[in-house]
Amino acid sequence: MKLIISILITALLSFTAGLYLPWWSIAPAALLVTVLIHQSPFRSWLTGFLAIFLLWGCMAIWIDIRNLHILSGKLAEIFPLGGSSVLLVLVSAIIGGLVAGFAALTGSYIRKR
Repeated sequence: MKLIISILITALLSFTAGLYLPWWSIAPAALLVTVLIHQSPFRSWLTGFLAIFLLWGCMAIWIDIRNLHILSGKLAEIFPLGGSSVLLVLVSAIIGGLVAGFAALTGSYIRKR
């Protein structure tokens, strides 16, 4: 139950912070949630990763659908993704998930200390 609550709070806090702050505000949000809600290091990492992976993935898909895949298709041609907009969305969600996951892991170790 803590895992689901942590995922929801992390996603909500990161979304709200992202409206007013730079993209990397997901890291302090994930760290803060993990410090406040105690979990094991692996579950903390999983919480941060899943929260932002799902948030950024859904947001990227929503933006991609709204502009008819034009921007993501052109960006996917620049990067070595073979022009696949789905891979571009997946890569961005993984990058965001890794940033938040390691920030949450740091929060777990801070909490242990």
